[in-house]
Amino acid sequence: MNHSTRTHIKSLALPIALAFSTTANADEVTRIHLEQHNGYFAAQETLADLKAGEYEFIVTNQAGKVAGFQVQNHRTNETLAMFPLQPGETGSARVTISEDGFRYRCPINPTPWYELDNVGPAGD
Repeated sequence: MNHSTRTHIKSLALPIALAFSTTANADEVTRIHLEQHNGYFAAQETLADLKAGEYEFIVTNQAGKVAGFQVQNHRTNETLAMFPLQPGETGSARVTISEDGFRYRCPINPTPWYELDNVGPAGD
């Protein structure tokens, strides 16, 4: 489950509100909060300037039906975390992101991959 990420948002065909609220805590884990809706993810701030390191994805299902969350290493497509979410449920997963980048989606409902392949090196 330990992989790196690059941070670059590739353009998506759908008009999607892609945003993240990233916060770091005392144990050096950056939290990314996502809300899943029918066919897209949304959050409070735009994702930018991620560095390789530990991340906790916190995902809330706002779709009104069973949904899920899957995050993979962008280069190898290895699944780093995957879990189902009941309507209104919040789940989380802690993963290590490398400079390979990462991508995520809902594996249950039709949701395009969100691909972030421009993660910077750890540090600074």
